[in-house]
Amino acid sequence: MAENIEAENGKKETMNFVEQAVFDDLQAGKNGGRLNTRFPPEPNGYLHIGHAKAICMDFGVAERFGGTCNLRFDDTNPVKEDVEYVDSIREDIHWLGFDWGEREYYASDYFPRLFELAVRLIKEGKAYVDDQTSEQIAEQKGTPTQPGTESPFRNRTPEENLDLFMRMNAGEFDEGARVLRAKIDMASPNMHFRDPIMYRIIKTPHHRTGTTWKVYPMYDFAHGQSDYFEGVTHSICTLEFEVHRPLYEYFVKELADESYCPRQIEFNRLNLTYTVMSKRKLLQLVKEGLVAGWDDPRMPTISGMRRRGYTPESIRNFINTIGYTKYEALNSVSLLEHAVREDLNKKATRVMAVLNPVKLVITNYPEGKTEMVEMDNNPEEEGAGTHSMPFCREIFIEREDFMENPPKKFFRLAPGSEVRLKGAYIIKCEDVVKDADGNITEIRCTYDPESRSGMPGAARKVKGTLHWVSAEHAVDATVRLYDRLFNVENPAAETERDFREMLNPESLKVVEGVKVEPYVAEHAVPGTKFQFQRVGYFTPDYDTTPEKLVFNRTIALKDSWEKEQKKN
Repeated sequence: MAENIEAENGKKETMNFVEQAVFDDLQAGKNGGRLNTRFPPEPNGYLHIGHAKAICMDFGVAERFGGTCNLRFDDTNPVKEDVEYVDSIREDIHWLGFDWGEREYYASDYFPRLFELAVRLIKEGKAYVDDQTSEQIAEQKGTPTQPGTESPFRNRTPEENLDLFMRMNAGEFDEGARVLRAKIDMASPNMHFRDPIMYRIIKTPHHRTGTTWKVYPMYDFAHGQSDYFEGVTHSICTLEFEVHRPLYEYFVKELADESYCPRQIEFNRLNLTYTVMSKRKLLQLVKEGLVAGWDDPRMPTISGMRRRGYTPESIRNFINTIGYTKYEALNSVSLLEHAVREDLNKKATRVMAVLNPVKLVITNYPEGKTEMVEMDNNPEEEGAGTHSMPFCREIFIEREDFMENPPKKFFRLAPGSEVRLKGAYIIKCEDVVKDADGNITEIRCTYDPESRSGMPGAARKVKGTLHWVSAEHAVDATVRLYDRLFNVENPAAETERDFREMLNPESLKVVEGVKVEPYVAEHAVPGTKFQFQRVGYFTPDYDTTPEKLVFNRTIALKDSWEKEQKKN
């Protein structure tokens, strides 16, 4: 059972099973009481929300127990890797609130030592060069219930294997012509023990080592050894590596002893509804132009979520909510959206913006007059203050907030009805102006001069309150309305369909001619969080300029997760 530990705020907090295992090892004095974790991304794409869960675990457990966490790039496949990905990974980790200090490493740092270890295993008769194709090797692996078949090259002499391995690295053979395999047990019930591949030939130049190497280590051989070389005490990874753990331990024990040995612990990966997490598929979306790059706000990448306006706190809160277990689960994206909405509610400045404007003229308001009304910046944030907003005779309201023939319980504006303009006056609709096609071009109202805050009629109640902007002072903007990228709840389960067929054609809607109050234009810096009142949460896009304002809708005001909980 998980124990409680005292947090910095003095409260008792329950540990998850990974933290419990780390705590127990520290209590037992293993590794001299030292704690060193690592986050080992492969630089072959941008990080996504699933990686954020691993980051929070790897760095978080080190923070919680006074240890350290290394950032190690698993750069063992130069075909897929790029410096762009290295830079983006650094940025994402820092944005989430973590730092690795001086502990940035690369698997390629250990290529010489890994090569030396491979040579040693060859000399000891524990590894051999196999000339078979990848298809032949896979066929000879057998099945979980049937033993594999030994390679016809398995019993080459150490001298012959060493000569071939050296020639492999010298570039004498084509890619795929030969591999180096560990000689373990072709009848093992664990398929990963059936002579796993340790090295393959790759002739693509490496982004750090150039053309020094022509052979590159496989993950199962490089990972545990890299952990050992760095002094990692706890190698925390996702559940798909659980079956790899015996092989991890097998290779590590070629180096480790009783005084120090890394320990692998697995937890469940993060899966989200209406989302794909495969980096291969995400790369395909980028390359085929189906999204506008890795940081497209519809993507589940950390950079995409940052551009959309998600906060690091909301992502960390979401991950804390779903927790860490030994069981795979499909988490509702609504829960992530709920976490984002909760955090933005505390931080976003309340402003006015009209997405589908129609002009409204207050006929009894003095022409040429402008007065300033005070608006709360954020009622949820103490000391957030107010800002001034201009009010005049002509304003814009949402076209959807007016109906000529409204149904019952329509509490917005209609002929003869009254509503309050938020922060200003009560108005009453008297007439409408239409064009030749019957479209409403102007709504005409009167106002109650005594209904503004501080006036005798301010306490008068009406059922509807509308947001608005001054027509004279409004600034034009473009808004991008984002929805879920896929229209199928679990795309990964639809194995008979091409995942691109499940893309949501309504995932992006661009709205031009949006009217925003001047305060928004003055503070439209990427990263700023706004709540467009009665509309949703928005952030200026990276594309925004003083001449052209562009806003991304981070999320709507409606919380579908809370509705789901009430139903249940």
